Amino acid sequence: MSKNIIIVGGGLAGLSAAIRLSADGHQVTVLEKNERAGGKLNIRSGLGYSFDTGPSILTMPWTLERLFASAGHNLHDYIDIQRIEPQWRGIYEDGKVLDLVGDLPSMLDSIAELSPQDRESFLSFLDYSRKQYDLSMKSFYSRSLCGLSDLRQQHSLKELLSMDPMKSMAQVTESYLKHPHLRQIFQFFAMYVGSSPYAAPAVLSQLVYVQMGLGIYFVTGGMYGIAQAELKLLNELGAEVRTGAEVVRILDSNGAAVGVELAGGEKLEADLVVCNLEAIPAHSSLLAQAPGSRRAAEKLVKYEPSVSGHVLLLGVDRSYEAFKHHNFFFSRDPEREFRDMFVDRMPTDDPTVYVGISSKSDSSQAPEGCENWFVLTHVPPLAEGESWEQHRERYRGLVLDKLERMGAEGLRGHIVYEEQFIPDDLRSLYGANGGSIYGTVTDRKLNGGFKIPSRSAVLEGLYFVGGSTHPGGGVPMVTLSGQLTADLIREDLARYEAM
Repeated sequence: MSKNIIIVGGGLAGLSAAIRLSADGHQVTVLEKNERAGGKLNIRSGLGYSFDTGPSILTMPWTLERLFASAGHNLHDYIDIQRIEPQWRGIYEDGKVLDLVGDLPSMLDSIAELSPQDRESFLSFLDYSRKQYDLSMKSFYSRSLCGLSDLRQQHSLKELLSMDPMKSMAQVTESYLKHPHLRQIFQFFAMYVGSSPYAAPAVLSQLVYVQMGLGIYFVTGGMYGIAQAELKLLNELGAEVRTGAEVVRILDSNGAAVGVELAGGEKLEADLVVCNLEAIPAHSSLLAQAPGSRRAAEKLVKYEPSVSGHVLLLGVDRSYEAFKHHNFFFSRDPEREFRDMFVDRMPTDDPTVYVGISSKSDSSQAPEGCENWFVLTHVPPLAEGESWEQHRERYRGLVLDKLERMGAEGLRGHIVYEEQFIPDDLRSLYGANGGSIYGTVTDRKLNGGFKIPSRSAVLEGLYFVGGSTHPGGGVPMVTLSGQLTADLIREDLARYEAM
């Protein structure tokens, strides 16, 4: 039976859910408060420079292919994706440079030059990572999970033990690799789901295979092309997407979600509501008047926000040949860096800096002979009432000093365009908890590595999608979040109709 479904928020998870639910025959309306849908995946431009302001890489493109196929369409009719090689360039304070490449013989040669003893053990590490990915395909990537009981239903005891639940990602990496530079670059992958490798479960070691084995990709014309493709498909499916439509309250009646109220006072009825605003902020804002909301929020405290970010968008009027599309400028002491951010919740004085220069792969992103630098430094999430403003200029200087010291000679003198984004912006623009980039942290001791369940514990007919819910943050994960939640809705509706 067709339902009238409202989706609060037009981030990638909301758009993904909208596509799947529309394909299932429901009437879908997406309400987005900002001028453009896409959420953290967004764009800025000026003086001929174009910047993706959020995700800079695409992994597991099959998640998008599956989404479009579920609606009877081919993703590649909508966007062109290209595999990026080398995948990453790691730049270290001692002057060493390590490129990660998908070609295994070349990668092994590079590892042997750096650390001969790690050449063979890397093959074992990659195989371990692949096995963790295969296990996740049976559960994390196939169903909406609420916790350990759901996970147990999808795996044998042997498989559960193979996930090494008592080990962290760092412990696994260090058991295979000895050279500190190798450990640092592969452990840092955990940061791209907003977590510390010293706290993240061993199963996240799969990120090495996800990137090295499956590859990393870029969308020709910019990553925002993903959102544009999904919006085009939604239009073809007959769904409505309204921008400039801020939802201030989810309406309820007799314990069920029945619609939403907009900032201007307009009320819209719905049979079901899907919320793409992070679950914890939603409980204190959109659900503040719903019975039991405060009690439900108290049970979510173990789902702490992931890291936030200090972002510089730099239009540079020259080319730096020493850098690639994706570059890590690493800290001297990774253990201290992660402790500062995740344990002490303080800005570290020696952060790892990521620089994405998409014009290296797509010349349309910057004027001829110039480069568009997306500079991301991860920082702790904001506490309640806290602001990053006091750190804005100091951190900008710290980051530029580091880049100039590690190879970007005279960078300051070549910046002709600049914008900054700080955690305050992420919090105000997207409602992110503490300015979180990746939703909730994945911590094996704090939350067992699980995310917030998609089905609301407060209102019947209310569901959550996005980086704070299963399976987590990042383009492929939030894309799956929308699809898996749509599966959950289909199961729930079938069960209600059978009663």
